[in-house]
Amino acid sequence: MSYTNGLDKPSDYFSTKLYTGTGSSHAVSGIGFQPDWVWIKCRDDSHNHQVFDSVRGVHKRMRTDTNGAETTSSESLKSFDSDGFTLGTQANVNNPSNTFVSWNWLASNTTASNTDGSRTTTVSVNTTAGFSIGTCSSLATNNDTLGHGLGAVPKMILVKNTQASGNWFVYHASLGNTKRLYLNATDASTTSTIWNNTTPTSSVFTMKGGDFATGESLVFYAFAEKTGYSKFGSYTGNGNADGTFVYTGFKPAWIMVKTFTTTQSWQIYDNKRDSFNQGTNTLFANESNTEATNNGKFDFLSNGFKLRDGDFATNKSGESYIYMAFAENPFVTSTGIPTTAR
Repeated sequence: MSYTNGLDKPSDYFSTKLYTGTGSSHAVSGIGFQPDWVWIKCRDDSHNHQVFDSVRGVHKRMRTDTNGAETTSSESLKSFDSDGFTLGTQANVNNPSNTFVSWNWLASNTTASNTDGSRTTTVSVNTTAGFSIGTCSSLATNNDTLGHGLGAVPKMILVKNTQASGNWFVYHASLGNTKRLYLNATDASTTSTIWNNTTPTSSVFTMKGGDFATGESLVFYAFAEKTGYSKFGSYTGNGNADGTFVYTGFKPAWIMVKTFTTTQSWQIYDNKRDSFNQGTNTLFANESNTEATNNGKFDFLSNGFKLRDGDFATNKSGESYIYMAFAENPFVTSTGIPTTAR
């Protein structure tokens, strides 16, 4: 299957970069674009995950492994650059000799006001890649609709209160509009009215503001599925080394998996920390722990991924899982050229 949505080269929109901390200000380059969303994790020490985006501003950081509010540090991420970013001296992103991974997404490198919903949002949107960053500074306590700007229905949305402690709410299309997960926790999915039992549209998503105090601010990251580049789906584990195969339509560069039927951590894999099959190097979105090598095993294939053990967190028999994945290469490009597995 070929496609024509301009995503023959996924690395123009998503890129993983490995680097070693220096303890002094330095630029991390080689990403291939100026990122709008940068997610950094130390691999060999228990530093918090650090999340930065161009809409909130360069020095403002969130942590996926806690429910804490946004904090500001002029020595964390100092700038978004044309081919990467510049770091300060802050240990969570640049401790001397520690190894780090950064996951980087491109939005638009600009912001715009979006009035599609009942509350005005400020957004940076890449409709080609199906990615939107947005903020809202005046959430009400009634049911608010928030414009995301994607022009397509989002399959996954991450939402976090930036002004106060509060969980990272996760919407996933495979769970529907009556369920939620927490990115910062191991909880299974539970019934919730946070989405007001309303499925997102191509212009807005709905939030029931009772989970936020009146007037508080939030940030959201919204994702629409794009053929050959991104996939947001679910699968059922089979519990053995000849594990479940999940078709994505591309060779994955990055996968995050979470069981939604029981308590387990969010598992993150990428093609830079594991450059060949079987992939075993795991980081956990909800934990500050160091990288693990004995959790679920994956093969990254030309058209999807295959589980290679019966680990509870990724492939227990009968358990249900959601995932989000981004591509290294499409299975077949828009010119009809197939890619190959690694």
